[in-house]
Amino acid sequence: MAMTDTGGAGTHTTEPEASDSLRTFGAVVQALREHAGLSRGDFAPLVGYSKHTVASIELGRRMPDDGFVERAEAALGNTGVLRRAAQHLSRRPGLAAWFRRWARLEAVASSLATYECRLVPGLLQTEAYARTLFVNQLPPLGDDQIDTQMTARLERQRLLRERPNTAYSFILEEHLLLRRMGGPAVTRELLDHLLDLAGLRNIELQIMPLVRESHAGLGGPVQLLETRENKWFGYCEGQESGQFVSDAKVLSMLQMRYARMRSQALTLEDSLSLLRRMRGAL
Repeated sequence: MAMTDTGGAGTHTTEPEASDSLRTFGAVVQALREHAGLSRGDFAPLVGYSKHTVASIELGRRMPDDGFVERAEAALGNTGVLRRAAQHLSRRPGLAAWFRRWARLEAVASSLATYECRLVPGLLQTEAYARTLFVNQLPPLGDDQIDTQMTARLERQRLLRERPNTAYSFILEEHLLLRRMGGPAVTRELLDHLLDLAGLRNIELQIMPLVRESHAGLGGPVQLLETRENKWFGYCEGQESGQFVSDAKVLSMLQMRYARMRSQALTLEDSLSLLRRMRGAL
């Protein structure tokens, strides 16, 4: 499976470092802002972000989303410079080409829902579990490639704790943990990690039981997100590609399936109880 950082193992990536393009974009924003005579405090409400977020973008520490680019353009003269510069921000090490648009939206989403039946999602993986996936990748990855993938994954996982106002929902198949990928020690650490994350107020974790006579998720993994502008998008991943979904009819169908799966999965309390029992059995 090509690595998208949703959870997949890895891919041969020769992307240049993202930091250069991010710093360049940030410097352009800062130069245009200062030319317009705006402080960061003045500029922040014009683009709908905090002064801190504006600083992070200008310093090349944060990937701007499409909304920031458009609002910044409007606030700084509609020169088209930022739109053109933003086109070069897609090169992020460790992320497959088809996943980058989703990753940019995910970083600023107000809610994210994920169903997985193949492996524990990238946002929830421990380093040991992720490395096990990378080591098992075919064709094999080199050590440098694994390190690049690992860096991208750990960076993405910061979203869970750095965005406490984003609501995260996860539905995982029970068999993902029964498989014991990497061995008992790796699984034990993974279960501890899941229990820890489930204690956060913005994370809901449900387990789809191994025995289930009806299941709305037979179409495979799915992710849904809502933006700050209350727009919905979806993402469905295959082995060598991913489908970005913006069609309202398809989104409605995916939302219907996910809602049904939430009712079919174990409750939040029963899911945590199952995880604790699985942890105790190792």
